[in-house]
Amino acid sequence: MSWNNIFFLLGVVCVVVMVFTFDVNFIDLWGHICSAGYWFIPIVGIWIVVYGVNALSWMCVIRGNIDSDEHVSFWRIYKLTITGYALNYATPVGGLGGEPYRIMELSKDISKQHATSSVILYAMMHIFAHFWFWFTSVFLYLALAALGDLPFDTTVGIVLGLVIVFCLIAFYLFYRGYKYGLVVRLIRWIGHLPRLKGWSDRILKAHNQALHNVDTQIASLHQQSRKHFYAALGLEYLSRIVQSSEVLFMLLLFGIDGGGGFGGITLTFLHSILIVSLTTLFANLIGFLPMQLGVQEGGFALSTAAMGLAVEQGFFVSIICRVREIIWIIIGVLLMKIGNKPQKTT
Repeated sequence: MSWNNIFFLLGVVCVVVMVFTFDVNFIDLWGHICSAGYWFIPIVGIWIVVYGVNALSWMCVIRGNIDSDEHVSFWRIYKLTITGYALNYATPVGGLGGEPYRIMELSKDISKQHATSSVILYAMMHIFAHFWFWFTSVFLYLALAALGDLPFDTTVGIVLGLVIVFCLIAFYLFYRGYKYGLVVRLIRWIGHLPRLKGWSDRILKAHNQALHNVDTQIASLHQQSRKHFYAALGLEYLSRIVQSSEVLFMLLLFGIDGGGGFGGITLTFLHSILIVSLTTLFANLIGFLPMQLGVQEGGFALSTAAMGLAVEQGFFVSIICRVREIIWIIIGVLLMKIGNKPQKTT
């Protein structure tokens, strides 16, 4: 059985498990979908744009990382973006299920070392952009609080301060990773865990040169291709902003429009950004669960409550987002069987 079929079967099993372990029965679930009405179309459809921006970001990483004689099309990257995230959402291990699949498939287009470094670099960029999203959201909250739109007290100040410290520590670690590489240091760190020193030593001994080459390529993106580096970071950050439209559509569904007009909808969109920021922060802190089961719902409950919304509204948002995830996971799994390239021969 090929690896593609193994990943495909893994995705199918995960989808079946998620559907039959959904916290809401099918009658209530259908009721929530009907309540969304025609808004359900843009809620699901906005992710065509989100994944497109993600794919453009990954293309920037690849172009700054590969040789001039290697080529991979945008549409292939777009497909691998969707399938990779489908596996990430559906599988545990901290959302890392899609990275091995991306490396395997991208190696059919470019060298294995460049495929590995490009996938690792994009995964780093994806996480790096998350921290920038959370960091800037703190100042967005402070700005809205200064205008009297959102509450601010000692507890809120402490939480926002902790988020800033958390992000600053992450920025430093990412700076070190982008400057010196990450893979060799990560494998050495794993060797300090119980019973994994032997595995770490074997990997470093067997693949020492290849791993150092991957680290060299990781470091070179920031040092030699800064145009591609910052373009990729900007696009990944933009994808979070576009993603916030999903929550905006649901708030407008409830009639929450900040008083109406362009200014009111803009204010509601800023609230949507904060809801997505807090929810993703909470979900990523406990990211080892498949689809962050229960964690995403808790994140939406906390974030919507912080924005002054009712618990029922937060629950509705989380359920519709969960349905959207399942739809895109199914699309991603099906795309695994479409347009696959034959493995390169050497």
